[in-house]
Amino acid sequence: MPDKILKFPKDFLWGSSVSSYQVEGGNIACDWSEKFPAKNACNYYLNYEHFFNLAQELNQNVHRFSLSWPRIQPSEGKFERKPIEHYRKMLLALKERNIKTMVTIWHWTLPLWMAEKGGWANSKFSDYFVQYTKFVVEELDDLVDFWLTTNEPMIYTSLSYIMGKFPPEKNNSLLTPKVIYNFVKTHKKAYNCIHDINKDAKVGVAQNLSFVDSFNEKSVINRTVTKAFDFFRNSLYLEMTKNYQDFLGVNYYFHDRVKFSPFSFPPVKIQNENKEVSDLNWEIYPEGIYQILSKLKKYNLPIYITENGLADEKDSRRTKFIKQHLRYIHKAIENGVDVQGYMHWSLIDNFEWREGYGPRFGLVEMDYKIMKSKIRPSAREYAKICRSNKLSL
Repeated sequence: MPDKILKFPKDFLWGSSVSSYQVEGGNIACDWSEKFPAKNACNYYLNYEHFFNLAQELNQNVHRFSLSWPRIQPSEGKFERKPIEHYRKMLLALKERNIKTMVTIWHWTLPLWMAEKGGWANSKFSDYFVQYTKFVVEELDDLVDFWLTTNEPMIYTSLSYIMGKFPPEKNNSLLTPKVIYNFVKTHKKAYNCIHDINKDAKVGVAQNLSFVDSFNEKSVINRTVTKAFDFFRNSLYLEMTKNYQDFLGVNYYFHDRVKFSPFSFPPVKIQNENKEVSDLNWEIYPEGIYQILSKLKKYNLPIYITENGLADEKDSRRTKFIKQHLRYIHKAIENGVDVQGYMHWSLIDNFEWREGYGPRFGLVEMDYKIMKSKIRPSAREYAKICRSNKLSL
């Protein structure tokens, strides 16, 4: 039986993503560095030419990376020239390789001075953030194809202010509405700031969206709780910012099957079948990306998959993972969803926040002891798709 060929739209973007603290190195002082130091990470900051060559070798034509606010503004009111000039060199290096640039202005790390002021819970946070945004956009905009103001605002809010796992490690749900409000206000003001500098700029947010369904469809209560969970998890932030986005950035990792048990604690649990899981025991559920994209169609905006990947040290599941997710992305495109690009997480193994260097998300394997990198077999398979702009099933 011949292979089925799925062709993607002309000018579809293929690439991968990284974030500053997870790969750069230099152990820059920030709200993460004392308790969760990344130290040398992957030495991406100084060795960017090497990694960009790998991306080019793998036929990628878009690359997403983030700026380090702590590196650029280590003290209040003072912006450093050296790092912004370095980021400019990085963007030029990507342009020289005909790779489009997607830049995240904030990806989870705060300068110490901003963290000491209360971070995202500070009512004046948006003013500080817009000052930073104005500086970096004025310096870099001519080399940036897409701007992302922030990464995963609702995930950050949950992990940092409800569950207390990430800095500032607050287990205080009373702060949650204020933090969400600040995320919305900050994005809107940053969006306007960027467009004041360049009216044609493309500005969005990388949102972590999960496919949410009910553990028990026969239960009215379970279905109702599931809808409420889905709204908070996926729709709340988007509904409040939908008029301030030129495109939608989608990070997809999770399937949340909601089970409501009023007499247990907590009453709401995520209970999946977990037939296939990653090294982090995250359920692999490719169909979920189709369900998410189908729901986003109503916003009538271009969509880019800004992250999608798995921890897979042995590289035994990544090829299938990529192909199955792309299969469902293609199905969404066939049904009229305007998906214009896919960026795998991640280009290289990296520092996975609280999990440290154990999880292996990279298309490229890192040997941290000797700082050597090696392209994984799955990356070669992904490169074939990037080159041909089609998927063979």
